[in-house]
Amino acid sequence: MSTPTSVTAAYLIAHDAYATLGVDTEAAMNRLDAIPISLNCWQGDDVRGFENPDQALTGGIAVIGNYPGRARNGAELRADMELAMGMIPGPSRMNLHAIYLETDHPVERDQIRPEHFTAWVDWARKLGIGLDFNPTFFSHPKADSGMTLAHPDPEVRRFWIEHGKACRRVSASFGQALGTPSIMDIWIPDGCKDTPYDRTGPRQLLIQALDEVLADPIDPKYHRDAVEGKLFGLGAESYTVGSNEFYLAYAASRHVMLCMDSGHFHPTEVVSDKLSAVLPFVDRVLLHVSRPVRWDSDHVVVLDDETQAIANELVRGDSLDQVAIALDFFDASINRIAAWVIGTRAMRKALLRALLEPAKLLKAAEASQDGTARLALFEELKSMPWSAVWDQYCSTRKVPVGLAWLETVRQYERTQCAGRD
Repeated sequence: MSTPTSVTAAYLIAHDAYATLGVDTEAAMNRLDAIPISLNCWQGDDVRGFENPDQALTGGIAVIGNYPGRARNGAELRADMELAMGMIPGPSRMNLHAIYLETDHPVERDQIRPEHFTAWVDWARKLGIGLDFNPTFFSHPKADSGMTLAHPDPEVRRFWIEHGKACRRVSASFGQALGTPSIMDIWIPDGCKDTPYDRTGPRQLLIQALDEVLADPIDPKYHRDAVEGKLFGLGAESYTVGSNEFYLAYAASRHVMLCMDSGHFHPTEVVSDKLSAVLPFVDRVLLHVSRPVRWDSDHVVVLDDETQAIANELVRGDSLDQVAIALDFFDASINRIAAWVIGTRAMRKALLRALLEPAKLLKAAEASQDGTARLALFEELKSMPWSAVWDQYCSTRKVPVGLAWLETVRQYERTQCAGRD
């Protein structure tokens, strides 16, 4: 795939424009090549998984829409995701939930093993990508009460503890097989619809359960643990055991990663403002980038103000090596493959724009308390030809420029997705 003349011509103009601000566009693109983004498998099949695809979603999970063509099995999901990755420049990873195991017979969640994910590892090895992992603490009879690791019944709690431990072994096997650490994110739906009398007791149980799940040491070359808080969920509007404050304290005290989901805070809170506040105190941060609309609605990521602000903070704070970027959205009202492409390309665009900022000029203006120059630079950057650099990046990384990817997805939809239930 050769670079079109028009793309090259526009890029050369952009290259020179950024050079006047001291920005090396080639260096920015090369840096972008070192930032993987983990695509979420559950966008492709509406979080059904393969454990029991007909089981209803529970635990505050809701998928809206009935667009045709969802993946029904591992082979279809892998093919769909592989097509999406071919439309996205830069390195990708794949984020897998425990319910996406593939077996010939039912396996309880406390009994899952690495061999149940062999097809995923073989596929990831073929593509040269890493895998990340998530225990599934929802959509199960033992989660119907709304409690899992904080359940008052020790037998139920034990089941979920063993599930978490089993998942850590699976995650570590991914890292060993693929040569890149698997990040395993723990999120639980535990909470109450109405105001509880005792808020402390469930949190004490959760601390004990998490400590037991994470007790066995695993080499960070293969596996890393993350914990994810939330403001509220469907059926847990009044009290969430694993709140963001709870997990911030837990991550800092237990030296595990903190997962910050951009949809898991009050509508007036933004993750971009929190990164520099938490990074000095936790080992690393896992970002789940989503797009909340009024609540944790998991809309497809777009190049909006907060997505850009998150990328800016990662670059300005020199935090890219401390933060892992993953996507967490699921929209069944549009083509699911296109959703991956749109969302991931939007995140990459935001990162590129952040890498194209004239850091030296901005730092100098701020150091001299020259607010005038800083504001002028910020405003000028909004009209700089960053999109020409993006087109060059896509073209030189052998992926479609502009909307050229859309017809490829449409053709795949007509030939491969037609007839899926």
